[in-house]
Amino acid sequence: MEPPNERYEQAGTEARGFASPIAKPASPQPTSIAPVWHTALLILGILAVSLVGVYRHPGGQGVGAVNRLRTYGVTAGLELVLMGWVAFGLKLKGVPFRSLFGKVSSGFRSIALDAGIAILFWMGSLMALATLALMWMSIEAAITHRPIPIPTGQSGKTTLPSSTEDQAARAVVQLAPANGKEIACWLLLCILVGVAEELVFRGYLQQQFTLWARGAAVGGVVFSAVMFGAAHGYEGARAMFLLAVFGALFSLLALFRRNLRAGIFAHSWHDAFAGLVVALLHSRHVL
Repeated sequence: MEPPNERYEQAGTEARGFASPIAKPASPQPTSIAPVWHTALLILGILAVSLVGVYRHPGGQGVGAVNRLRTYGVTAGLELVLMGWVAFGLKLKGVPFRSLFGKVSSGFRSIALDAGIAILFWMGSLMALATLALMWMSIEAAITHRPIPIPTGQSGKTTLPSSTEDQAARAVVQLAPANGKEIACWLLLCILVGVAEELVFRGYLQQQFTLWARGAAVGGVVFSAVMFGAAHGYEGARAMFLLAVFGALFSLLALFRRNLRAGIFAHSWHDAFAGLVVALLHSRHVL
């Protein structure tokens, strides 16, 4: 009989579409990679943190009121807790933690290929999301009879009404790094977030939901994407929708590559690039 760990690892990669091209003898397939209660608590925890963020996000405070390094540290701690909780759940079922990554090669060509695919994926995703964001704002403007915000005034700043999305936008500006130490910590945080969130959402949750859907990959893609959007409640409804779409695209990338490495590259790069661009624009008084 195939050892339990190997059986779960094989089933896990197949659940995400990371199927091995080598046929193996049929063996009983697991129905989950972690106990139901474990996944339920993880989902409740993600939603709770998102809900707390809605009320505690510093969107309305002054820039000086935000301790960026402390915020980065708290965020890093939460990401480590998420990974630790996932590892605990997998251990309860005897599933190796490394199986969440899929089948990856350590060769230079394979790494370079994933990096190149990640860049192309990132650029294509941004174009798709920008189109959806413009459609959302156009529909919202038509319903509310308000114009789409455009740069105004001598400084080129956009006058932001006090909506949830605009408060979140101000909070992003406040949390962007402003000096060398903060930039270094920001880059390290983005790497950690890229690894942790891909493991949690495209690894653990996507695989778990796929198994619960009796192997239907669409179940894993849809429900993990919904959770990814719901995890960012503090950014407002528009951002939650766009991030859910972004999460679905990351899931499709994982299915295409049969591992999480390209997604980790793209996720880390996206967060790092966004933060640095916001910091640059803020320093030049554009935001």
